[in-house]
Amino acid sequence: MKFDNALKNIEKVGYLDLPTNKIDYVKEINRLRKEKNAIILAHYYQVGEIQDIADFVGDSLSLAQVAATTKADVIVFAGVHFMAETAKILNPKKKVLLPDLKAGCSLADSAPKDEFEAFVKKHPKHVVVSYVNTSADIKALTDIVCTSSNAKKIIDSIPKDKEIIFAPDRNLGDWLIRQTGRDMLLWDGACEVHEAFSIDKILALAKENPKAEIIAHPESQRHLLKVAKYVGSTSGLLKYVKESDAKEFIVATEVGILHKMRKDVPNKILIPAPVEDSNCNCSECEFMKMNTMRKLYLCMEHEQPAIEVEEKLRIKALKSIEKMLEISASPSPSKK
Repeated sequence: MKFDNALKNIEKVGYLDLPTNKIDYVKEINRLRKEKNAIILAHYYQVGEIQDIADFVGDSLSLAQVAATTKADVIVFAGVHFMAETAKILNPKKKVLLPDLKAGCSLADSAPKDEFEAFVKKHPKHVVVSYVNTSADIKALTDIVCTSSNAKKIIDSIPKDKEIIFAPDRNLGDWLIRQTGRDMLLWDGACEVHEAFSIDKILALAKENPKAEIIAHPESQRHLLKVAKYVGSTSGLLKYVKESDAKEFIVATEVGILHKMRKDVPNKILIPAPVEDSNCNCSECEFMKMNTMRKLYLCMEHEQPAIEVEEKLRIKALKSIEKMLEISASPSPSKK
């Protein structure tokens, strides 16, 4: 991968210091999108103005599905590193851009390649399932990738006589064990955003708002999931809020989701869940918020930073992603 070289090229042309104070970002981004046959993909955790200008806004699964089928020549990924990297793995001949090269992921960082490879080698008979929030190196050591949207379906697709390693999120893995009844071997990683919530503050908030339902992402800790009325993926939380008869919700996931929720249910009360050791009543991913309209414009104008993945690594990582997309597209097995 050539992330360091890309960063040097940006600095060489003064990419971050160009005068942009008089630029109409919306107008210019729309112009560049048309001229370059580009598609802008944005995660729900991006700032609202990026969500509003994106061609497609979604969770990790839906964004991967769009990236796998797009006809665009340029994919601009307003998200974090592993998302743009996944798009490049799926589209080796397309240019994939990330507005800020330093937009990483605490969960992906919790699974270093050498340590994870040694762990997998100690358990050669296990099927390795890795959350999409991982590097290409980890995906290359994985049998099937999953997202929070399809994780249960992925686990259910694996024969009962097969042992499973689940990585890197221990909280999501613990939730899946309880959902599927499978005794999986968990890697000890976590998302700092979803581990930041304060159960005491949330319970106090619920007491102050007795009509509010607590809804949470499964990357959150078990004690929070136990008190949640609904636990689900980013897209699952959005769907639940739209379809629920409840009018008030305490939302325990990254605060960026509230932008879309407020559009979908403007008449409902949405309260971000509070975190430990902070006066902010929300948990925000600093990496997701590194992308800005200015950076989005600049990366499209100069087509930098561009994501590259070495071909041998790409082919290895591609197999686990394609397996996920194949299982996700197939109907769920009927229950007897």
